[in-house]
Amino acid sequence: MGNTCSELLDYCLRGEAWPAPLLDRAIEEDHGRALLSVVVERLGDLFDPRLCRFYDRLFTQVIERAAPHLTPRIRGDRTAFPPPRNTRRVYVLSRVTLGADVAVTSVLLDAAKKRYPDAEIVFAGPRKCFELFESDPRIAHLEAPYARSGALQDRLEASAALWFGDGIVIDPDSRLTQLGLISVCDPQRYFFFESRSHGNDSAERLPDLASRWAREIFGVENARPFIAPRPSGGEAEHITMSLGVGDNESKRLGDAFESELLRLLAGRRVLIDKGASLREHQRVERVIQPGMRAHDGPFAPFAAAIARSKLYIGYDSAGGHVASACGVPQISIFAGAVNDRFFDRWKPLGCVLRAPQPDLLRKIGEILPP
Repeated sequence: MGNTCSELLDYCLRGEAWPAPLLDRAIEEDHGRALLSVVVERLGDLFDPRLCRFYDRLFTQVIERAAPHLTPRIRGDRTAFPPPRNTRRVYVLSRVTLGADVAVTSVLLDAAKKRYPDAEIVFAGPRKCFELFESDPRIAHLEAPYARSGALQDRLEASAALWFGDGIVIDPDSRLTQLGLISVCDPQRYFFFESRSHGNDSAERLPDLASRWAREIFGVENARPFIAPRPSGGEAEHITMSLGVGDNESKRLGDAFESELLRLLAGRRVLIDKGASLREHQRVERVIQPGMRAHDGPFAPFAAAIARSKLYIGYDSAGGHVASACGVPQISIFAGAVNDRFFDRWKPLGCVLRAPQPDLLRKIGEILPP
């Protein structure tokens, strides 16, 4: 399975046409999961404008084979229409992952609120992502579930279930539309921020690119990332921390590093998130130090705790983007970047330590406040 998808990815990266039987095997094996994780995610992570067109060509063929009933909704004409002066409703699509919804989607939510002060702003996406914004009275929720680990067919059916008959739609390169490939409304009401190509060769961060796009398309100045979860009670912790990597092991530095990092923080008031999976729960339980507290539950309350803390520490993850949006100082341990462009796009604000590097724990110790 891995060889099939790796071979298909190599064709894309070389800019060559792939054999049809190779794509057929990739779609069939493990119900298309490896096709999505090995090929589609890598094409996006490289932030190469040339590869956006290869993705469109590839995934158009995927849809034609796996979900032919969706073929009439494949976006062909990418003509950019001017936004309306007024609208009753603005739908902003979720990026599905928590970190991307803070770093990118929230910027476009902010732009929508500023550009259309009298409109209803609707966040369309999973409930857990909406919880990051649910205390904002301007933002309503439209449930749009999407199984990130689901089979290809399930994810395509999630896209098929979406159609917006009114208002305008702002798409931040969402998985809900398979990265802007599947139409979800009439084209004159659709506004697509292709985050993988925007900014071309610049080293700008995704929040800044999204803000620039909002200025170019909607005339909104200074759209910024934000969160608005329900307020958390209790005493604020000095340090909030997450070792979560969304089960992407390339972002981790291993058990020994994590154990030493928690020992370095021993004696401080620390709230550490247990993460979303059983594997991440177990990792935290192995290294947590006496006196530290663990957060076990939905991410939004932990995001609220980050906003009230004095320092955030973690791998490249949603927590770092929350800290950036809230102006909380942080130490971000950034491992697993596939290239410099990926690092530039996703790096949060604050002290970002690209890993691995020598004496990383010593450097963290020198940065920690007394």
